[in-house]
Amino acid sequence: MKRIIFFILFFFILSLPVSIPAVEVAPRISDREIIEKLAGLEAGQKALRSEMKSGQDALRSEMNHRFEALEGQYERIWNLILVVLAGIMGLIGFIIWDRKTASQPLEKKIIELETNLLRDLELRHEQGSLPTRLMYALRKRAENDSELSAILRSFSLL
Repeated sequence: MKRIIFFILFFFILSLPVSIPAVEVAPRISDREIIEKLAGLEAGQKALRSEMKSGQDALRSEMNHRFEALEGQYERIWNLILVVLAGIMGLIGFIIWDRKTASQPLEKKIIELETNLLRDLELRHEQGSLPTRLMYALRKRAENDSELSAILRSFSLL
């Protein structure tokens, strides 16, 4: 019960009107003082504008200087890229040249082996190659020679 009474009193006290002054009374200012203060504000504004303009000019010149420095760095990077590309192209050229010079002796050796093989085995003969003709000759001789026939059979040539 005490609590209920306490809450009722509390809300009652909160609901009482309290008067608070909303506006503070300021001293009266003459027209002359207002004009002087406006003139001071205008002078301050002009000073701020000139200061801002000089600051903008300084900032602009500093930015131009930094951009010029960056352009120099970009040029250096571009030169490095060109040097790397030239190195890569030189390496590719060297690889092509090396393969060509390394394959020339191999080509000569292959051509030499081919000519020797064609000459020795007579691969392009109309009746067949030399080993084939030799086998025909041995088989024909083995028909009359039993010893040769046994030898050819032992090597699975007959």
